[in-house]
Amino acid sequence: MKETYKSPLHKMVSTTPTCLWNDSCSIEELSYSIGHGAVGATCNPVIVGQVLKKEMHLWKDRIPQIVAENPCAADSEIAWKLTEEMSKKAAELLLPIFDREEGKNGRLSIQTDPRLYRDAKRIVEQAAHLSGIAPNIIVKIPVTAAGIEAIEEATARGVSINATVSFSVPQAVAVAEAVERGLSRRGREGKDITHMGPVCTIMVGRLDDWLRVVAEKEGTIVDPRVFDWAGVAAMKKAYTIYRQKGYRLRLLSAAFRNHLHWSEFIGGEIVISPPCEWQRRFNASDVEVKERMSIPVDEAILDELSGKFGEFRKAYDVGGMRREQFDTFGATRRTLRGFCKALDDLVAQMRDMMLPNPDV
Repeated sequence: MKETYKSPLHKMVSTTPTCLWNDSCSIEELSYSIGHGAVGATCNPVIVGQVLKKEMHLWKDRIPQIVAENPCAADSEIAWKLTEEMSKKAAELLLPIFDREEGKNGRLSIQTDPRLYRDAKRIVEQAAHLSGIAPNIIVKIPVTAAGIEAIEEATARGVSINATVSFSVPQAVAVAEAVERGLSRRGREGKDITHMGPVCTIMVGRLDDWLRVVAEKEGTIVDPRVFDWAGVAAMKKAYTIYRQKGYRLRLLSAAFRNHLHWSEFIGGEIVISPPCEWQRRFNASDVEVKERMSIPVDEAILDELSGKFGEFRKAYDVGGMRREQFDTFGATRRTLRGFCKALDDLVAQMRDMMLPNPDV
């Protein structure tokens, strides 16, 4: 009998080792995604703001209750309590998957405060706290110089990490080495590591975005199609290195801009984490679900990217950036600024609810 599948994404997760996570903690969107085979989800300040726009009817009564329950809390603290509660509700949906897959999947990612990107100690402290919200939490830590230090220490303390603000092969390798050090330390102490599920995100679309910005700044003429392959190339190279080295964590593709950020990774033992709107587009598409992870990016495309963009060489070459250069990479700065702005906006929204303007 011919096998039938609900959708292309359902076929992918049913026939390949590639996993689907939902890039949102929206209950409605996560429920759709789980229905098509998703086994994970994520949360950050950007996502919380988006969820409130779509599902304020679910939170408009609860937010005043959170404020009342925490009479001395500042607006920023209310924002974090809301983020944690939203994450916990999404984590509950994933708990049966987490139990079934013994920690590898069924996790809800929650992001540490992006403003702490230079402070390893405070990142680790917050990561340890966030990890305790639910048994199936995975904590997002930015891949900055301090973030690498925090990733090792958090891993050694038993926190499953999801490395974020990551766009490049040097960052992915640094994350993997930090996780390996953390797992080894924990193992030597006789502590359990069998149910940990670390991943390293590569925000493939944000690398594409950054190279487009560089091309405009520098007045570089290039075949516009090559930009769509920059993040794909970095992801595939990092994946090859991970397989060769036997690192004990998976790569995760995020920041979707086109179907290549899904279709080119089918068949890899990785996670793809598209927003729900991209999942709906993929499921309505005629893109063939077949293994492409092992197919290398065309050499002509790599030659054009490498020949015209030093920023691509930084992202693609294993030695393209040293750890101390991660913070100054253009995509890192753009993304951190965006995450910090989203957190500021969320705090301002909580402030408006706590202190409504009497003149309006």
